[in-house]
Amino acid sequence: MKKELVLSVVVGFFLINQVRALSLSEKVSKEKLAKTLVSSKDWKPFPSAQDRDAWQGIKASVGRRFVELGEQYAEMEIQTLPATVYLQYKRVGNRSNYEGLWKKRRTMLHCLVVAECIEGRGRFLDRIADVVWAICEESSWTYPAHISRQKAGVGLPDVDEPIVALFSAETGSSLAWTWYLLRQKLDEVSPLISKRIEREVNARVLTPFLERDDFGWMGFRGRSDGRRPNNWNPWINSNVLTVSLLMEPDQARRAELVHKVLRSVDNFLVPYPEDGSCDEGPSYWGHAGASLFDNLDLLYGASAGRFDVYGQEVVKNIGRFIYRANVCEDYFVNIGDCDGRFGIYRDLVWRYGARIGDRKMQNFARYGASEAELFSDEKAFRSLGRLLHTIFNAEKLLNGAAQARQPLLRDVWLGDEDMQMMAARDREGTSDGLYLACWAGHNGQSHNHNDVGNFIVFANGRPFVIDVGKPTYTRQTFSSQRYQIWLMQSDYHNLPTVNGQMQQAGRDYAAKDVQYEAQQRFARFSADISGAYPRQAGVKKWGRTARLNRGGHIEITDSFELEQATGRTAENLMTPCELRRTKPGEIVLRDSKTGTEVVLQYDADKLEFDSERIELGDERLTEIWGDRLYRIRLTGKRAAAQDNWMLRFSHATR
Repeated sequence: MKKELVLSVVVGFFLINQVRALSLSEKVSKEKLAKTLVSSKDWKPFPSAQDRDAWQGIKASVGRRFVELGEQYAEMEIQTLPATVYLQYKRVGNRSNYEGLWKKRRTMLHCLVVAECIEGRGRFLDRIADVVWAICEESSWTYPAHISRQKAGVGLPDVDEPIVALFSAETGSSLAWTWYLLRQKLDEVSPLISKRIEREVNARVLTPFLERDDFGWMGFRGRSDGRRPNNWNPWINSNVLTVSLLMEPDQARRAELVHKVLRSVDNFLVPYPEDGSCDEGPSYWGHAGASLFDNLDLLYGASAGRFDVYGQEVVKNIGRFIYRANVCEDYFVNIGDCDGRFGIYRDLVWRYGARIGDRKMQNFARYGASEAELFSDEKAFRSLGRLLHTIFNAEKLLNGAAQARQPLLRDVWLGDEDMQMMAARDREGTSDGLYLACWAGHNGQSHNHNDVGNFIVFANGRPFVIDVGKPTYTRQTFSSQRYQIWLMQSDYHNLPTVNGQMQQAGRDYAAKDVQYEAQQRFARFSADISGAYPRQAGVKKWGRTARLNRGGHIEITDSFELEQATGRTAENLMTPCELRRTKPGEIVLRDSKTGTEVVLQYDADKLEFDSERIELGDERLTEIWGDRLYRIRLTGKRAAAQDNWMLRFSHATR
């Protein structure tokens, strides 16, 4: 045991230094950047609207789809963004109403711009000018939930203090792509439109980015809680980088902007785990690892391929995380605020896989892809830069989609201390049989749910024991009242309540003695999760073991020692399935969609069963799980200070 511990420390030290060797800003100086980057007037990442051959060469059905969308949006009203709607976040905690109006304007702009580029007849230009002007006249491009960095605090935005945050930077990117694609055509409407875009993106994005280093997402000043920068860092930087590369005419200032982006991205990348694990969960990978790729690919293109770090193992692993965390279809191991189901950015995943030479990643992107899906949901139109890639790559991406297969890895182990996640299935390449995922880590993650030791169970590709995920965000979500939300509490995860106590938030509430083993016949994970509970719980040790016996069953074994039994101690299990008690110590979980059944067995002499029906009432959650869930509670019948409890999951026999 001592040898294993020493080895883990040595390996951890080596890997951290291996990642640090990848520092992007040290790879190239500002002076070298000025010489390496293709000038903004010569960089042509996509054809402009004047290049009729290129735009007429895109997939015909894609072209028709966007012209139809352009026609629809040309007839829609440009909705106002009232001050009182902005204030709803401060007054009642609602952030969705303003964000919905904000997003509608950007979706309208993106679809109209693409429609005009495809058709090239000028009939969408006036409407594009209207939307651009409306966006430029917004007092702030920053969401009400993200404006707190201003000296005036939460409320209405101070127009004299522009805040560079997620969606102010993304708006800058949208306008930069519009300017790049349609500048000459918009000049025919009025030369002042392009001039206004230039003024606003400089005043709201480039200048404050260059002059300030106190935006927390930049990572220059560190965090009081010791966390490394989260997805905000690469996401915002990728949009600042887009604006800088496309619009900044001064080559020296352009190099200064780009180099500051590199220094900021280093704060995200240098401490990133070598195994590529994203502790924010796979849905946030779409703007963590995926946005890192946005940055790297912009730099690769703007340097004519001279800025290339795709051979680095950490870059490869950051990409691979998205399919390593995949259960099957669109289900994922949803740690923290991650959704249980979501669609990936297919084109980006496909391009990332191509850059690192990973066929599994490319097949993962292609599996189940269709044109309708590529251009149907809100996510498809969110980023104009990503949308342009998807449009021009659609034909190549869709070719072979029918033959593509998800990797469905047999075993996954991501051992970084921020995650410590295992996943295992009966057989590689198929969702048939049982699937188990379990994780340890700590409760100080960026989107933490107090879920050290949580696990999920799938059978034949269907969810039986789940992590519910996150609800619609409100003011409370990222406030001091976060853990009053039931979804962020350990009692509503597949975890024990110990002496009436739940897990607590913070980096110090962590697992220890984590071990993992995978063989042909089984995969096994164990950890002592006692450290995730407060002192009042009186936990001396709580050893949790999760084991998949391939072709057989799943066992969750809890072995605990308490200082004394002073309150209720129970196992909690969350499920979307209908429940049926067949006999003492046995519950059948039935999936209503397929009729598949899993039997949960427990020791009825030790544990007493009860269940609670939970009406969800949140659109985000009901889209994934339906209208209701059940919480199973298996409570200790006797006040035991020491015991072993086992839960066994197996396919029902008919």
